[in-house]
Amino acid sequence: MIRSPLRPLIRILAAREKGIDPDIIESEEKVKRLTKKIILEKNRAKQRILLLICMFVLAFSLIGIKMSLLASYVPTHLAKSTNENILDNSRNKITDRNGIVLATNIKTFSLYVHPFELINRQHVARSLSNIFPSLNRDNLVKKFSDGRKFVWIKKSLSPEEREQVKNLGEPGIYFGPREIRLYPNGRFAAHVLGGTTFGREGVRSAELIGQAGVELSFNNHLVDFEHEDLTLTIDVTSQGIIEKVLGGGIKIMNARGGSAILMDVHNGQIISLVSLPDFDPNDRPSLPTHGDPSLSPLFNRAAQGIYELGSTFKIFTAAQVIDEGIVSPNTVLDIKGPIYFGKYKIKDHHFLGEELSVEDIMVKSSNIGTARLAAKVGADRQRKFLKKFGLLDLTGIELPEASRAKPQIPKKWSKLSTATISYGHGISVSPLHLAVAYSAIVNGGKKILPTLIKNSNKNANPRNIISRETSIILQDILKKVVQFGTARNASLNDYSIGGKTGTADKVHHKKAGYHDDKVITTFVATFPMEQPRYVLVVTLDEPEDWSIDKPMRTAGWTAVPVATEIIKRIAPILGIEPNIMVDNINVGASLVEVGN
Repeated sequence: MIRSPLRPLIRILAAREKGIDPDIIESEEKVKRLTKKIILEKNRAKQRILLLICMFVLAFSLIGIKMSLLASYVPTHLAKSTNENILDNSRNKITDRNGIVLATNIKTFSLYVHPFELINRQHVARSLSNIFPSLNRDNLVKKFSDGRKFVWIKKSLSPEEREQVKNLGEPGIYFGPREIRLYPNGRFAAHVLGGTTFGREGVRSAELIGQAGVELSFNNHLVDFEHEDLTLTIDVTSQGIIEKVLGGGIKIMNARGGSAILMDVHNGQIISLVSLPDFDPNDRPSLPTHGDPSLSPLFNRAAQGIYELGSTFKIFTAAQVIDEGIVSPNTVLDIKGPIYFGKYKIKDHHFLGEELSVEDIMVKSSNIGTARLAAKVGADRQRKFLKKFGLLDLTGIELPEASRAKPQIPKKWSKLSTATISYGHGISVSPLHLAVAYSAIVNGGKKILPTLIKNSNKNANPRNIISRETSIILQDILKKVVQFGTARNASLNDYSIGGKTGTADKVHHKKAGYHDDKVITTFVATFPMEQPRYVLVVTLDEPEDWSIDKPMRTAGWTAVPVATEIIKRIAPILGIEPNIMVDNINVGASLVEVGN
């Protein structure tokens, strides 16, 4: 750094010439030097202050950014808690067609233990096993002593159970809030509702997911609160009556189980679907691990089980030959038999004469006559016709169990198959398949799809698969089956019923062939026959009526009385007026007049 001199020579010489004291110049130079120094120091101070301010701003900015990051970061233990809150999974209600609640959620508590906090593990294990008999005391002691930090005790508690546990007053026992699914009507419509189970679980909440039935089919709908409650087509009153009557019928007929389906033939709505034995969805049993799955109460006989349903199939053979103009109801056929196909023969259960009209073949249920009708159409045309009725495909109902009810048909549709299938042997379908197909028989020939959802638009534009004229003819035949044929026990004075019986030997589930003394009996009823509106399918598994000296196993003795009792009880509820109401009133009035 070059400094300017305090006594510049030029200025000093000039001052001396003028007589000015040179010291004044020196003083001025000192002042100038000092001023410059002050300005320089002042500028340095400003720069330091500015740098300090920048450093403070930067530091506070970094602190602010860090605080923002910390605020947005969720620690692991907090993240777990947050996920548990997400798992607090409420579900929409399920109601019947009239708004009566069939399934809803209630708040309850789970129970768990921190073993390391227990004072007396033996005592706690003994106390809990006394409150919950299903728990094993020794197993609890083992779990409390093997180093675990957490042990589940119960996933849900009743209020009484929670109070009992609280009264123990033991440290290390905790309750976690959660919601469970409640079915207020117990076993009612169990196979329709299905049930729920816990998915992901935390100590403070659990995920409820559908396990079967509509709970599973509509799981996404039920957990999304943007949707409304799920309204089914089921009618609580009709369902309750049918469950009670079918249960009584199974007991009286000594059957292993049974099913019943009530369906509207015009819109496909299922008014009732019953499978017995059933279960309580509040305490759903475990799936069977061995043996015949149809013995489990979880097995849905109505929509999941497939069976050979016997003579109920004969009406489809009649429908085809009449609709295609091959015969008329009055066409007479030779029914002498038996008919032989190699080593196999087709015969009637008893002698029905040597010839019958097509109508009487249905009324008297002739296997030989039906087989001769089927021979007129052949295998390919028979197969295509049955497919139109949905008897070769899945029903499409909103039950996951029904997706396993694919009809069983012969690999090779031979002449023998054509003959036996014409009267319901060699082909296995579910009772629900039968309800759907009979709906088309009596509703004017329209193909409809079954549904359990009230606001479904499945059947907005049904197509005709047989003519209306054929449907009217078939209605008359079904009515005569009840009046004069194998379903005479279904005849009622108050209501006009049509229908068809079916008795089929039961297929072995372990080996090829049939049981000698076990049958599946079915009665398909349609009513009221003045304007058919409903179809009712009742099926019994291995029934035996011992009301007389020998066991009676045919549908006329077993399934028909059960279906008739159901119709008697539900017809008034469905708004069907007795067809002799006016006559009864007039007769009653006449008796009053005579008495007076």
